[in-house]
Amino acid sequence: MTVISTDDIAVQDPETYDWPKLVDDLNGLLRLKTTPIGMKMFATVEEMEAIPRIRRPKDVHTTDQIVAQAARLGWTVGITNDDLVGAQCGAVIGLAPRDEKWLSGKNMAGVWFSTLEDSAAHQAAMDTVPFGKYQAMAVSPLTSGRLDPPDICLIYATPGQMIILINGLQWAGYKKFEWSVVGESACADSWGRALATGEPSLAIPCFAERRYGGVLDDELLMALPPKYLPRAIAGMARLSANGLRYPIPQYGIQSDARAGLAVSYGG
Repeated sequence: MTVISTDDIAVQDPETYDWPKLVDDLNGLLRLKTTPIGMKMFATVEEMEAIPRIRRPKDVHTTDQIVAQAARLGWTVGITNDDLVGAQCGAVIGLAPRDEKWLSGKNMAGVWFSTLEDSAAHQAAMDTVPFGKYQAMAVSPLTSGRLDPPDICLIYATPGQMIILINGLQWAGYKKFEWSVVGESACADSWGRALATGEPSLAIPCFAERRYGGVLDDELLMALPPKYLPRAIAGMARLSANGLRYPIPQYGIQSDARAGLAVSYGG
């Protein structure tokens, strides 16, 4: 295994991960309140059910609730489309088709959107996993190592924590991130987009995620494939060494800014 030391943060070969160390580094840099988790898609139900200590729902849930059971309770949970309350949840992760009824958005017209046309435009705008490849999905805390590796990692963080995480991703090999907001069904902006594109995907969790998924009022959600996590941590470690770290100390809105800026940028 190739390991490069960067300010005592190990950047590992993307094929292998020390999950407890990565999460420990992540928490040390960001002081997260919510457990970082992984999500993995499975071609068969049998593969999902073979995960050690997997829990199967006894009730019908939203995907938000399933994700929350891992992030808030520390459970390892596996589902099929039959465990989900409707096609809106299933289609985002590729367990239900984007058929004519789903694309019409009929159920959301007059609830979230003014007209049927608005609802249909919303449905068409959502990033989703293609239907037909997977039959099941599982979520689990990253530290459990049970989804090794997961398809994506899910990190809940405050805006202050999230911008430091983004800055860490941009430390080396800079890229401008451009994300979109579909509004309701924002899981399409996070895990839907990350699973479909393989790219880091930031979302403002929607009403349903907060009502049913226990997402806190001050939390954003970043979904990203595992290979991005070591580089984000290494980047944040370098930023921390430069004095750019979380929590961000407030300098004072009426103070002379020159002395503070000089510490980072010179006189």
